[in-house]
Amino acid sequence: MPLQVYDIIKKKREGETLSRREINYLIQRYSTGDLPDYQMAAWAMAVYFRGLNEKETVWLTGAMADSGQRMDLSSLPGIVVDKHSTGGVGDTTTLVLLPLVAAAGIPAAKMSGRGLGHTGGTVDKLEAIPGFKVEMSRSDFLTQVKKIGVAVVAQTPELAPVDKKLYALRDVTATVESLPLIASSIMSKKIAGGASGLVLDVKVGRGAFMKDKKQAEKLARLMVKIGEESGLKTRAVLSAMNQPLGFAVGNSLEVIEAFQTLKGQGPADLEKLCLTLGSCMLQLAGKEGTYKQHYSHLQDVLHSGQALEKMRQLIEEQKGDPRVIDNYNMFPEARYSREVKSRHCGYAADLDALKIGNLARKLGAGRSEKGEQIDPAAGIVLQRKRGDRLQKGELLARLYTSDPELLEESADFCREAFRIKKEKPQAEKLVYKMINSSE
Repeated sequence: MPLQVYDIIKKKREGETLSRREINYLIQRYSTGDLPDYQMAAWAMAVYFRGLNEKETVWLTGAMADSGQRMDLSSLPGIVVDKHSTGGVGDTTTLVLLPLVAAAGIPAAKMSGRGLGHTGGTVDKLEAIPGFKVEMSRSDFLTQVKKIGVAVVAQTPELAPVDKKLYALRDVTATVESLPLIASSIMSKKIAGGASGLVLDVKVGRGAFMKDKKQAEKLARLMVKIGEESGLKTRAVLSAMNQPLGFAVGNSLEVIEAFQTLKGQGPADLEKLCLTLGSCMLQLAGKEGTYKQHYSHLQDVLHSGQALEKMRQLIEEQKGDPRVIDNYNMFPEARYSREVKSRHCGYAADLDALKIGNLARKLGAGRSEKGEQIDPAAGIVLQRKRGDRLQKGELLARLYTSDPELLEESADFCREAFRIKKEKPQAEKLVYKMINSSE
């Protein structure tokens, strides 16, 4: 009996389970343009209210992954492990993590995206490096990984193209906040990317997409399940994003902080998270040893300078100028800067990551809509974070922008991101939980 889109929409509206054939049919027709937006929007709304079970979500993810080309990484030596972050503020982990695991002998072949809203994008950060090229042919991409063990390029439109189309529709039909649709969106691109293992950094808190810890854990477990059912070994790490990660927020500023971390001089939270994610990547790659042994080994790799040297090779191979690692003056320089000082004494009881992320975007470091130009020099360098003791008149942050009119208003907004109290707050965990398929 031939399938009818009307019947598929109605079936999900009534809360019934769709078959794999029905899901494949729906996605194939939408991918080719034979299914109008109004019918796909109706189906997405039915999913928003009725949900999808695990099998339906796995089938949807596979259909989306099959809507375009899949990367074949089988020619690369060893087991390739990918990493994905659900997005945050000051999240510079990729720039530290990939050279780190590559220096430890694990091939790191990654496709990354651009930033939107208050979250930054790895591609934008890399383009702040003079000359760095993020576009590369598939054959050159594989050749570079074989040569130096690492490559980071812009995600190609051929990977899960129906996801981009469906996400744009969800964005204007109030159906973004659906766990099965979020999970299938993320995992379809990762499965199509061709890696054998995947570590997910699921951010939780004000500066993250997922604000609630329980919902974030549900999403993480669902994505791990999808990965395992699809033959992709997957592990998830739930990490805090109530305050920014590290001190720098903004493209060239975050690259400098990544270099400092690769020199063993970076923020403690950024280093710890990179070592945590890296240890999981080594486990998924089949590296012999326990998690603690991997963590210790990566510490040695980081502080010995091996990871920094790998970053130098990465920049050089992708046509950037590696001298920038030792000469930060080669980065674009903001025309205007402003110091923001505390008007009170006490402890920084809170530092709102969302406010800092939105402020950095307003200063020019991010986009309000796709395709918008960014200022690579704009952003914020925090001087104090949650739990730090403050004196009146003490420096909280430095702001950088090309628009001087923004500075006065932005200074007040920056102060509002800090909540100062007399009592020192309790320490907040950086990593809440690790989730793998056996749990």
